[in-house]
Amino acid sequence: MTRIPHETSGEPNPLRALTLDRLRRRTSMKWRTYPEDVLPLWVAEMDVPLAEPVVRAVTDALDLGDTGYPAGTAYAQELAAFAEKRWNWDGLAVERTAIVPDVMLGVVEMLKLVTGNGDAVVVNPPVYPPFYQFVAHMDRRVVEAPLGTDGRIDLGVLEESFRQAVASGDRAAYLLCSPHNPTGVVHTAEELSAVAALAERYGVRVVADEIHAPLVVGGTDFVPYLSVPGAERGLSLMSASKAWNLAGLKAALAIAGPGAAADLARMPEEVGHGPSHVGIIAHTAALRDGGAWLDALLTGLDSNRRLLADLLAEQLPAIRYRPGDATYLAWLDCRALGLGDDPADVFLRRGRVALNSGLPFGTGGAGHVRLNLAASPEVITEAVRRMTAALR
Repeated sequence: MTRIPHETSGEPNPLRALTLDRLRRRTSMKWRTYPEDVLPLWVAEMDVPLAEPVVRAVTDALDLGDTGYPAGTAYAQELAAFAEKRWNWDGLAVERTAIVPDVMLGVVEMLKLVTGNGDAVVVNPPVYPPFYQFVAHMDRRVVEAPLGTDGRIDLGVLEESFRQAVASGDRAAYLLCSPHNPTGVVHTAEELSAVAALAERYGVRVVADEIHAPLVVGGTDFVPYLSVPGAERGLSLMSASKAWNLAGLKAALAIAGPGAAADLARMPEEVGHGPSHVGIIAHTAALRDGGAWLDALLTGLDSNRRLLADLLAEQLPAIRYRPGDATYLAWLDCRALGLGDDPADVFLRRGRVALNSGLPFGTGGAGHVRLNLAASPEVITEAVRRMTAALR
């Protein structure tokens, strides 16, 4: 069960710590893709300083010259301890884990283990665009099982997609996004158990992208896919990268259910050479010592969700926004504004605010934008002001 975050963790809200001028000194994708007059609320980078335990761990490693190749299971051990504390899950077996460079490259490796060229991979659009890009690049075909109108997995649609995926007798996989990006939906234990039952019925292998798992609102339970009955043959990818803003310090973990241990054991040894040793040190420190910082972040994100909802209700009431229970991403339905299939283009050209276009998210993405909530309240307020101005 997730622990309800409280500002009494002793940590200040990290979303209020940095000025816009300081953020613009960053050289990462978020801050270098667009001109300086554009307010960037698109790619999944957070406007936060790093958690102090992470900074200390990386600094100590650099002082030691500890910048060689990764070794050991410390990352997996700390993730297992975090999972038991935060999600009441004691089933993360360190011996059924492997380090991978990052979650999406890990997804590719897991899909290679359970599918072949031309096989189907089922996804739930609207969904994280790299699901399409990486699957197509590895010579698999995407089968869509769109989310329901409530934004949740439609089990009837999913079953039909499974049926289509295996109709020719080929192998198939289901690439599950949990929590879901871009909607922020947290799948329930009942939903995931039903998914596992369908997957077993049709012989579909589940690969779960659970990168946003630590970013769940207090009072909502995150349920690891491998914890539900029937998920023994599942595979999961987890990382500290999204929750602690460590995307540039590459490291993730592939986790196998008891029935998938032999599959994971077939992963080529060289895949484990891809993660950064310093990245693993940073991720391990975040999981071990970054809980108070994470709680402060979660509290700040929850406040930002309410702020965005209020601002939209006041200034852009035609935009439909259903705050999610996870991630720091907001999925905005802008169809009533009459801006066409790509309102993000209008907001960028006329308002100088960068949001993600909904189009690459697949079916259901047209007329939508994704907004990054991991910014200061002042930046979010200015973004909505600019969006409003773009309509004048």
